[in-house]
Amino acid sequence: MNQRSGVSRNNDQAQSGSGGKWRLATVVLAVALVVFGMALFGGGVWLIALGGSWYYGLTGAGCIVAAALLWKQRRSALYLFAVIWGLTVIWALWEVGLNWWGLVPRLVAMTVILLLILFLSPALRRAPRTAA
Repeated sequence: MNQRSGVSRNNDQAQSGSGGKWRLATVVLAVALVVFGMALFGGGVWLIALGGSWYYGLTGAGCIVAAALLWKQRRSALYLFAVIWGLTVIWALWEVGLNWWGLVPRLVAMTVILLLILFLSPALRRAPRTAA
């Protein structure tokens, strides 16, 4: 057995997860993320209608897309959410500067979600390759 097939087998085991535990955890996080995203999106649309920041609407939409990718166990969910998190950090710094107590409510939830997705990353698959 070559090293590559051993790595592939280990990845398949992580994806199937002992009895589907990885899959269950991924589904639970996807459901929680879609609920979180819908709340952000709904509030964001209302805020946009009032002439406020577009951050919440766009972030909510991004979270919903990331949740759908997570549901499908796609690794691109991790990449998308990392971009959302990075843009959130930039937005938070723009909003409140380096004020620690101003940054905490803007960054904690998104950071926890990113860490959970990172924890589940062994269960996430790369998109299937297409023949060129």
